[in-house]
Amino acid sequence: MDVLDRFRLDGRTALITGGSRGLGRAMAQALAEAGADLILVGREADSLKTARVELAALGRRVEVVVGDVGTPDGAEAACDSALKLGRAVDVLVNNVGGRRLDLPTEDIPLADWQKLIDLNLTSALVCCQKIGKGMLDRRRGAVVNITSIAGPIAIKGIRGRHYETAKAALTALTKALAADWADRGVRVNAIAPGVFLTAPNRRWFGEKQAFRQSFEAHIPLGRFGDPDEVGPAVVFLAGDASSYITGTTIVVDGGFTLW
Repeated sequence: MDVLDRFRLDGRTALITGGSRGLGRAMAQALAEAGADLILVGREADSLKTARVELAALGRRVEVVVGDVGTPDGAEAACDSALKLGRAVDVLVNNVGGRRLDLPTEDIPLADWQKLIDLNLTSALVCCQKIGKGMLDRRRGAVVNITSIAGPIAIKGIRGRHYETAKAALTALTKALAADWADRGVRVNAIAPGVFLTAPNRRWFGEKQAFRQSFEAHIPLGRFGDPDEVGPAVVFLAGDASSYITGTTIVVDGGFTLW
């Protein structure tokens, strides 16, 4: 097999949570360009419809599932809907997450803490349980969890440490599942993105120019990432090019965590 053929995903199906916007949409694009058919899960029917039309133009089969995987019940329901499509899922990308609450840790109401832990951690666990069982039965599959550079470090100038806590735990879950599932043919890895200029981040940084300048100055490459720069990493971890890699995290951050 030619080395570039190892990056091809023809004949495989990838499920991406939050796959119609932001980094999820960019990863869906990359997976489709590598040959994968797609199942996109998201909360907004309109954005899912738009993504489906755009990605189907690449010649791929694209299905969409409307659901909120940010809650355990929602994640279970969305996965059940995806499984009812009758397609074997070869690649699972757990992308949904977010900080969403900028409060000092000592002031975060416990109910909000639990809700955000569910968003960033429990949802991925549920999706791994529901979709991973089929992979284990077939003794083949790849899971890619989207963690964050906020897992191993605390981001200066931002509050809401539920995010760091959950992403660190998601990294640990990645390693634990990799260890448990390796002998059954399923690899589990993670990608830890830095800051990418998705639409929400553009708006947020637009309101916090001083913070943007400070944050950007800390990045050795001198700039934030473009969403399509995370796509190659997910293609690598999804396919045979990474066949001997499991339990690892690829950091895609422009060097932010070097300092």
